[in-house]
Amino acid sequence: MSGENFTTVTEFILLGLTDSPELQIMLFILFFVIYTLTMMGNSGMITLIIIDSQLHTPMYFFLTNLSLTDIFYSSTITPKMLVDLLSVRKVISFAGCFLQMYVFIALATTECILFGLMAYDRYVAICNPLLYPVIMSRTVCLKMAMGAFTAGFLNSIIHTSYISSLTYCGSNVIHHFFCDSSPILKLSCSGTQLNETIIFICAGINMLGTFLIIITSYIYILFSILRLHSVEGRRKAFSTCASHITAIVIFYGTMIVTYLCPSSSYSPTQGKVISVFYTVVIPMLNPLIYSLRNEEVKRAFKNVIIRKRIPTFI
Repeated sequence: MSGENFTTVTEFILLGLTDSPELQIMLFILFFVIYTLTMMGNSGMITLIIIDSQLHTPMYFFLTNLSLTDIFYSSTITPKMLVDLLSVRKVISFAGCFLQMYVFIALATTECILFGLMAYDRYVAICNPLLYPVIMSRTVCLKMAMGAFTAGFLNSIIHTSYISSLTYCGSNVIHHFFCDSSPILKLSCSGTQLNETIIFICAGINMLGTFLIIITSYIYILFSILRLHSVEGRRKAFSTCASHITAIVIFYGTMIVTYLCPSSSYSPTQGKVISVFYTVVIPMLNPLIYSLRNEEVKRAFKNVIIRKRIPTFI
């Protein structure tokens, strides 16, 4: 910046999803219901896993961490979005914006890694069942989960520190409903080529790296399943993995389109629509997918309901 007459940005204005008052009310009701279901579904999943001893396995340990991540992940974005849908002026402070970005990127990265760990867990369980208790011991699982959260927050430090260090002295209007990296970079007065490259590399390593682990794990799983002579054994193995694959396709599909496509092809409208899926919808779908497609979870839920009813007859 060679000129002296400029104003440093101290707050941002979020344009949100729409400027239509009628549509804003409808979206508020829709997203409030989704957020309520997200909190209830993930909290219920965590509670169910904790109280049912038969679910105290590595698979459900990682699912507990996934549900916990989804609770905070959704809470980072949705409450602010709900407030803005009912507000005339959708303002967020400079510090608040980058805090939201930091937590969001950290938890999104953690979720990617957790999906990879869950795929590896299924690989060991199906392909090396005799060594499963040794390979996926409680200590190993704890270290894996801690590593996922640590990597997520370290990755977010790189993203957020680079973007927040840029100069913002022009428009403060973000064409989005939350503080995401792509729309914020477009507001910077500084050169953003280095920042975009770093973000692309970090996102690529995280998403494509974990996606490669997932694909490799399921290739081995598929071959192992096809070698099973028991039809019932094949059905159970496919059922165990189907829910995981469904969640992965939805999550990675939307994230890859958003963060690994060239910035020149970025469309604010398209970005907002896709972002709704991985920030608002997917945290609600995860507990539904894992409960509706999982016989063990449904059995545990029935057992809890039965135990609650028994005292009423005594």
